[in-house]
Amino acid sequence: MHPQRSTPLPALSRRSFLVGAGAIGAGLALAGCAAPGGAAGATEISFYVSKPEVIGYFDTLIAEFHKTQSTVRVIRDSTSNMSADFVRNRPPDLGCWNYNFSMVQFVERGALSDLSDISEADRINPDIKPLLAATADYPGRTSVIPYSLTAASVLYNRDLFEQYGVAVPTTWDELVRVCEVFLAAGISPFFNTYKDTWTVAQGLFDYTVGGMLDVSAFFTKLKTEGTAVDARSAVSFQKDFEEPMTRLGELAKYANSNAASRGYGDGNLAFAQGKAAMYLQGPWALNEFAKTNPAMKVGTFPLPVTNDPGDLKVRVNVDLALWIPEVSTKKDAARQFLSFLMQPEIQNKYNADNNAFGTTKDAPPTTNPALVGMQQYYDDAAFYLGASQLIPSGIPVANYAQSIALGSSPIPVLKQIDGDWARLALRS
Repeated sequence: MHPQRSTPLPALSRRSFLVGAGAIGAGLALAGCAAPGGAAGATEISFYVSKPEVIGYFDTLIAEFHKTQSTVRVIRDSTSNMSADFVRNRPPDLGCWNYNFSMVQFVERGALSDLSDISEADRINPDIKPLLAATADYPGRTSVIPYSLTAASVLYNRDLFEQYGVAVPTTWDELVRVCEVFLAAGISPFFNTYKDTWTVAQGLFDYTVGGMLDVSAFFTKLKTEGTAVDARSAVSFQKDFEEPMTRLGELAKYANSNAASRGYGDGNLAFAQGKAAMYLQGPWALNEFAKTNPAMKVGTFPLPVTNDPGDLKVRVNVDLALWIPEVSTKKDAARQFLSFLMQPEIQNKYNADNNAFGTTKDAPPTTNPALVGMQQYYDDAAFYLGASQLIPSGIPVANYAQSIALGSSPIPVLKQIDGDWARLALRS
């Protein structure tokens, strides 16, 4: 799913909000009932789910789990303040959370228990492990078990590409030519939505950076710079991000003229109506398109920002990861439910139903026609973490990316990010 998390969630429609509220109510009702099987001495564990749109999905899984055994009763939680709960030594017994910068403080302080000895840890695709370490790591521990991975790239209207005889571009020059074809036809090459700044961060910003730089290597080096992040340091935003941000500005010229006043919902509707050939969004938008145009044919391809096809990669994030706090007194029960969730028939179905990729060595390939364009890149580990997800939430990177998309010169903006990073390093 979307970068949710310290990165904002896509705006919910009133309808989806009411549906989510209903799911929460159903979950609370479930939590108040005895587990099927009637074992009065069952161990109760709290299970925290961070994604509003899948609360109902996990409530159903909890009910299924209760039917399989009578020794563990799961109480689902989606409202707690995680930082406060850890400070009070009352975190959930099992967490299911997006693995981004918001997890760093818990992982690096050793607040999550070691899961390296469970069989599920051995099943994880080794190509995903560097992504986990790039976000946060605690020496000698497997702090989380990745559950779901989302891949995002350029969504494109397959019918429009076919109608105008353009092939999927694999280089920057090819992309520019494709944009010019659609401009000449009176069709916006891209539909951008700058009003919702998170869409700029996860799209234009992350795609241009990830298409040019080794994102994990950059942030690994950046952490060693501490408070000395400027034009003289080994790496910095103003030095390393200048070229990608220049590309961002060039791509913005091929967007809809009203991008500054359009948000996520506007973009979904316009793209589904065929008002643009390409859209920089993740797979979470697919269900939104279907509400307007169920027959729409959507494809995906990595955004080419260099003239070397070998640089093509897709943006990924560990959408959900499972973890058990060190202070939990119910680790065995929590592990039992974790093992249930990690059964292939359950985990694989979750990922298929939610337009995600599996995290295990034996995960089946996606069968979604809109996502198959990314499968080979996933198989080849030609992917990168979104840079915006590796920047602390205290730095308003989405706003900075928006300003560049709207025409600001990149260097002053990138200098500001360097300064923000250095100040945060000083405080920590």
